[in-house]
Parts: sequence; C-alpha cells; structure tokens
Amino acid sequence: MSRVSTLVVQYRRLIVWLAHVLFWMLAYAGAWLLRFDFQVPEFWLQPAYALWLLPLVGFRTVTYAYFGLFHGIWKYVGQRDLEDLILATAISTGLFGFSVALLHTGPFPRSIFLVEPLLSLAMAAGLRFSVRTFAQTARRIEATSASRRLLLVGAGDAGEALLREIVRSMPSIHVVGILDDDEGKHGMSIHGVRVLGAIDQAGQLVGQHQATEVLIAIPGATGAQMRRILDLVSVDGVSVRTVPGVHRLVDGRVTVSQIREVAIEDLLGREPVELDTVGIGAMIRDEVVLVTGAGGSIGSELCRQVARFQPRTLVLVEQAENALYHIHQELKRAFPQVELWPRIADIADRQRLDMLFGEVKPGLVLHAAAHKHVPMMEWNPGEAVKNNVGGTANVVETAHNHRVARFVMISTDKAVNPTSVMGCTKRVAELYVQSRAQGSATSFVTVRFGNVLGSNGSVIPLFREQIRRGGPVTVTHPDMQRYFMTIPEASQLVLEAATLGESGEIYVLDMGKPVRITTLAEDLIRLSGLKPGRDVEIVYTGVRPGEKLFEELAIDGENTSKTKHPKIFVGIGQEREYTQMQQSVSVLLAAADTSDGPTIKAHLKRVVPRYTYEGDHESRSNVISLSPYS
Repeated sequence: MSRVSTLVVQYRRLIVWLAHVLFWMLAYAGAWLLRFDFQVPEFWLQPAYALWLLPLVGFRTVTYAYFGLFHGIWKYVGQRDLEDLILATAISTGLFGFSVALLHTGPFPRSIFLVEPLLSLAMAAGLRFSVRTFAQTARRIEATSASRRLLLVGAGDAGEALLREIVRSMPSIHVVGILDDDEGKHGMSIHGVRVLGAIDQAGQLVGQHQATEVLIAIPGATGAQMRRILDLVSVDGVSVRTVPGVHRLVDGRVTVSQIREVAIEDLLGREPVELDTVGIGAMIRDEVVLVTGAGGSIGSELCRQVARFQPRTLVLVEQAENALYHIHQELKRAFPQVELWPRIADIADRQRLDMLFGEVKPGLVLHAAAHKHVPMMEWNPGEAVKNNVGGTANVVETAHNHRVARFVMISTDKAVNPTSVMGCTKRVAELYVQSRAQGSATSFVTVRFGNVLGSNGSVIPLFREQIRRGGPVTVTHPDMQRYFMTIPEASQLVLEAATLGESGEIYVLDMGKPVRITTLAEDLIRLSGLKPGRDVEIVYTGVRPGEKLFEELAIDGENTSKTKHPKIFVGIGQEREYTQMQQSVSVLLAAADTSDGPTIKAHLKRVVPRYTYEGDHESRSNVISLSPYS
C-alpha cells in the first residue's frame, strides 16, 4: 500500500467530513443563487448571511455523526442509509431554522430552508450511491470472467433476494440469467440480470450461456414441481442447488447461506406440519422432559423440538457416549437457555433407570431408544428382545413407579403384521405399553410411523455411499415400497400426539403415499449429477430376511379413527391384560438369554400370532402358550 493510500485510510473520517462540509457550503451557496436566479442583490451579500453557514455546518456535523453517516462503507449503501441521511438532514435543518428565527434580527429568505437541504441531500446521497454503482460495475465486470456461471430458476421474492446478495457480495459468481414460467416477466431484468424464458428452456439455455451451476429459488415448490424442475435443469456437468422450503424458513426470508444441494425431501414434497404450539408449549414449558435414545436420529430430533418449547430441564439418556456428546454439544450451542442433563444409561439396566428417574423426576418421557435395523435383529434376535421388549418394559415400569405424568413410546409400521424380529419386538412393546396403562396414574401412549428420511441405518445413507463409490446401488426388489417422512415432521407429530392422548392409545401418523425404493434410488443418483443406468447401475439383490414388499400402518381389525389433527389417527384394537403381558415378557427375556434364534422367534409368535417368519411351523412344539389370543 502506498503512502498516500495509507494516509487516506488513516484519515478517512476526516476526509469524509471535509467532503460533506464542501457539500454543505455548495448547497448553501446554491440555495441563495437559485432563490435569486443567480443574481443575488447586494443587500443579501452582507457577511451576517454568510456567517450563518457556520452554525449550519455545526448542526449537520452533530446530526450526521449521531446517525453514523461519516463511517459507513459506501459500496454497501442502501435504503437504511438513505433514510438516515434524510432524517439527519431534516433535524439539522430544523435546528438551523429555529436558530435563525430566534437569533436573526433581519429578514431571511424562507426558501433557503427548503432548497438548501434538498441540494445537500442530493450531493451526499449522490456521492454514496455513485461509489456503490462504481463498486457494483467493477464486480459485474469481474464476474463476467468468473469461472462460476449461475442460472437462477425463479424470479419471485426469493430469487430477487438471492440475486441481490450475489450481485452485491459474491463477485466470483456471474449470474447469466433467470428462468421463470411467468410469461409476464420474460425479457424483464432484475438487478441487471434478464429473465431469459421459461423453465422448460433450461436445457438449451444452460448450454447457450455456458452455465456451470443452476440455483432453484422457489421455496414454495411442491415435490412434484421440484421433480419437474430438476428433470428440466439437470444437464451433465452442471450442479443443481436449491433453498429451504418456505415452511422451514424461520423469518420467511432466504439468504445465500441457506443455499444447499437438492435433497430427496424436496422431491417427496411432504406438506409442512401444522402444530398446536399452544398445547405443546403448555405440556413442555417449565417441565422436566426425559428422552431415551437421545443420540439417535429420532431421539436427537425430539430433543431439538422439545428444546424449542423451553422445558425447565431436558434429560438426554443415551448408552452411546459419542452420540450423547454430539447432541449435548449441539443443544448447548443452539439452546443456551435450556438446562441440559446428559446421562449415560442402558435401558436394559433397571436399577440405573430407577436411580436416574429418582434424580431428575421427569414429567414427560419420550421413549425413542430401540434396536431398529431389520437384518441385524434377524441375526441377533435375543438382543432385539432384551432391548426393544425388556428395555421398554424397564422404562415403562420406572415411569409408572415414579408417577411420570406422560409417557410416549416411538413405534414403527414394521410392528403391523410383523415379518421381522425387529417389527415383532416393537409390537410386543406396544402391547406392553398399552397393558401398563390400565390403572396407572401415568398416561401411556404409543406413536407409530414408517421410515424417516436419512435416519441412521436407513436406506438413503446406504444409497449415497454406494453412489459415492460409483455403484452399483442395491435394491432388494423392483416392487419394494415404503412410507417416508422427514425426521423433523415425525418428531413434531410425536409431540402433537402426546398432547392428544388418552392413556393406552396407539397413534398412527399419516405417512402419505408409499414410495418405490427403485424411484428413490433413481432420484438420489440424479441428485448426485449422474444418470441411472448409465453412470450408476441399479442391481436387485432379493428380499432380505424379515422384509415385506409393502409396509402397513394398521393391523387388520385395528380400526383407525380421526383425531383433531389431520395427520394423526388413533388405532382401536384389542388390548392385553397387564399380568398376561408381564408373564409373556418374562418368558421372552428368559428365552433371549438361553435359546437359539428359531426358538426366540417361536416365542415371539406366541405373543404376536400375526408374526410370520420363515420356518415358523418347525418351532411351535417347543414353546409354551404365552397368550390367550394365540
């Protein structure tokens, strides 16, 4: 940096003030000249009128300094700066006029008080916006040679806000044009960038303008609209990104920092959940809430959702210390006002749970801890029983003994007419929770839903890893279908169901339409900028043990009826006696420690007659009857 540049930086505010003094002098002189058509009579040339410039400069200096107008960065000047300029000029002019009226003994042209501030304001604002225009022009010239050439999809408010931010502060990106289906906007410009045409022209315009990136700026787009747009704008070598859906924007505004890759959630297009925030807030605020499995996919999201409603204490119960550490650190940063108690505990350890409940005295328990990986539980049925059945029974009994007000268990659609050990153990857990509700002061409810997108151990992370390695992507069967919802949606509806509950009920979440797993795989490949079948193959490997082609959300004979929330239904089915379920669980836990897999599965079937598994006819003779409903 040269010596002159150094001096300019060092004395910048003084230089800016002197420039304004010059403006005020010119504006004062100009006002007199305009008042008298550039022929000022000798009478008005008396020194007293010229000396009034001194208090005017003083008033202007004080008001401009108060509004911070001497140290702004002019290349970022905007409406707020103009408002401050107008206000500072008006106040100083008012003080100047009041002083003249009070102290000046002779006549004084009143038009000076109108013309002078207008001239002063025009020069001060003109200088600022000239600097901004020069800076933007320089950035635009620099951007035209940038390696990142962006085509923007969406000429609405979100597109305008993003474009303004990119043009102002991201010279490395050159926005080559905008696409929008509104024909009335075609040919028009936003911040100097033209609306080139409709979205279905994307393939042609990407190549024509050598775009390297496409940004979809339509936060209100449905899943079907996003799928159409993605199909139209997907061109080899061109990355496609988007912004959050409108229901995920905290303040309704979109910023550059929120730009992200297009996610599978965008294509499924789940509608935003409408929550009874008053009811949930009344249930959680100032309450001690305990979440089991707090480090898992659902458990951690439940913690985030609960923390929004300001509980007195949020107790994070997790057996995996790393998972517990990560969610604890995240919540500390995001919700510093919430008291957090991270506690390592295994739900299979009844004594530890009893001590923990006695320590924290929870009013609401959200039970998300479970083994949920279907093939893994087929290989380890005893552990599935001990955790999903025995662990749930432990948490249920501890909640009952400590008179917890509300208990909510997270269940799965795989518990319906189960074909897997995991699904069957969750069904047994459902039955146990229902039976314990009989005569208990604690309100026990269960919430059942399907797959959540991106959860630990789910198919989407597996597909992404397979795509990253170049494929193939393995799908078990071409007709395999599953219900999907987002983790935040599932967690929000769990809290909503907790406010509805009659003790002993099983709530079923509206999962929308099932999605073919093959379609899911194809979408993920396209989202990675590749072509299914060309760049990444899809290979069918056959249905795995315990899997169904189609999942169900309600058991035959378990009629579902509507609740006051449109996405939550209540299942009405036959309950079990508590003493019978106690006996069933005791026998299952004994078998889990001493029996082989087929025997454990046979025991499970005696509790859940609708459970089907390969070879079940071979084991019935070895099992005592555990249920009057078999």
